[in-house]
Amino acid sequence: MNDTTRLPLPPQAADTPSDKADVTGQDFRNCIARLPSGVHIVTTAGSAGSSGFTATAVASVSDDPPTILVCLNRKSPQNQLLKDNACFAVNLLPKNEVELANIFAGRTGLHFSERFAHGNWTTLTTGAPVLANSVMSLDCQLLQFHEIGTHTIFYGAVVGTRVKPVDPNGAREILVYHDRHYSEI
Repeated sequence: MNDTTRLPLPPQAADTPSDKADVTGQDFRNCIARLPSGVHIVTTAGSAGSSGFTATAVASVSDDPPTILVCLNRKSPQNQLLKDNACFAVNLLPKNEVELANIFAGRTGLHFSERFAHGNWTTLTTGAPVLANSVMSLDCQLLQFHEIGTHTIFYGAVVGTRVKPVDPNGAREILVYHDRHYSEI
């Protein structure tokens, strides 16, 4: 695990400095709000303590080796916990877990390990909490992280998985976040 450094911009990007961009942070957030995203609870546990947060910025990086990324605001207190524990689990929420999404988003006043009093939790390989009724869970060892702007990007080697079988009747089961509201697909 290491903290990577910022790479130099390619020549074409250097020709358009960011101070000349017409896109504001608010413009960008308004556009990204229109991008539907699965709602995940990312958890960590270890010598630094247990915690979790709700995230939509989760993506596959590679299937060989299996690697994912998770983005978290650098100001979040969970940021240092995840770095110190060097492991995390990503849990994709089913449509009936809006309340749990709000708890882990910090909207209820519960902090860190208090949040795990809600939901049924287990573990896979790393010890990071895995939600028993998640649509799928990826258990990860932290490979590296780096900071860009307001966020830290965490890269995780997937060392364990759990997936709920697909409903044979095609029932919609995934909680998504779109236009600043929860929805389902």
